[in-house]
Amino acid sequence: MAAGMFLFSAVDTQAKLLTDTLHPGQIVWSRQMGLFVGALILLGTRGPSLINSSQPVLQSLRGLLVAGSSTLFTFALIYVPLADAIAVSFVAPFFVTLMGALLLKEHVDFRRWVAVSLGFIGVLIIVRPGTGAIHPAVLLVVIAAFLFALRQILSRWLGRVDPIETTITYTALVSGVALSLPLPFVWRSPATTMEFFLMIGMAVPAAAAEILVIKALEVAQAVVIAPVHYTLIVWGTLYGFLVFNQLPDIWTWIGTIIIITTGIYSLNRERQLPATI
Repeated sequence: MAAGMFLFSAVDTQAKLLTDTLHPGQIVWSRQMGLFVGALILLGTRGPSLINSSQPVLQSLRGLLVAGSSTLFTFALIYVPLADAIAVSFVAPFFVTLMGALLLKEHVDFRRWVAVSLGFIGVLIIVRPGTGAIHPAVLLVVIAAFLFALRQILSRWLGRVDPIETTITYTALVSGVALSLPLPFVWRSPATTMEFFLMIGMAVPAAAAEILVIKALEVAQAVVIAPVHYTLIVWGTLYGFLVFNQLPDIWTWIGTIIIITTGIYSLNRERQLPATI
């Protein structure tokens, strides 16, 4: 899980570098191609039975959510510093808690609702709406986090009816096709060797990161390893400083600490509660 977060941060850094010259749609397409090619290889070796799903519509919807959340996040990176965007994306687990209660009828006790409320306060401290402290494009990160959370809710539901290999294959194929449709309208051939290698350099680690995270979730409980997701802020801050000479301000750090603290508390409460299906 930690290795996956490290690679995802590296991919986000390359994506932000490319936003100076390439359209976000082309960047996200390049990012997803590693997983797309991997799914084609998997289909070739395992056969078409991998796409036999009891819920093909929901599987396809999950793939569209992957494409949508990645595109919105990349658009935001044009205007928002990397570490700030990553910090705001940490609101996703709180969306998962809300939708888990509303859509999956999962039990959420009073203390976890308090944690969710404090988490949103942490996001407001980072964004500081109305002050102009952060570019309004940060709202795209919030929407991307919501779509990411909805994708996680679908994953919980689909995990009850389909094998994980089927979910991975649908996600890769649907997101790859969806991102390819607008590609002719935004494509620009890489003008430099650096652009070409950055595009390739996103696809491979992005696919590897997906596989690492999926493997982590396969061998350990999600509530146990989910806090490792917050290591993204470490790598995002480091990359932001080394590559873009950007560091979060004090308010971003305060908001991030609140979000991470309440997030870990909420996850720990979930681990202590009896499992339900």
